[in-house]
Amino acid sequence: MDRETFIRTLASEGFPEPVLVKREAGTMDEHTHPFEAKALILSGEIGISVNGAETVYRPGDVFHLPANTPHFERYGAEGVQYLAGRKG
Repeated sequence: MDRETFIRTLASEGFPEPVLVKREAGTMDEHTHPFEAKALILSGEIGISVNGAETVYRPGDVFHLPANTPHFERYGAEGVQYLAGRKG
């Protein structure tokens, strides 16, 4: 998905303006967010593990996490940069 389409989609789904997130290579232990998150990968890669299953997202991919979903995050060798919409 391209950036403009992603931003329009977020707005149509009631998300506020997205924020830019940058993470260095590495991992984040299991955690949750008190908000629903939808993000468009701009560069690098991120692996998100939910219930023991990892999905890897690369530029152009979109991930969606409902609020309060326990998950782990793994950032690729070059880290990751993404636009994140958060609501709730």
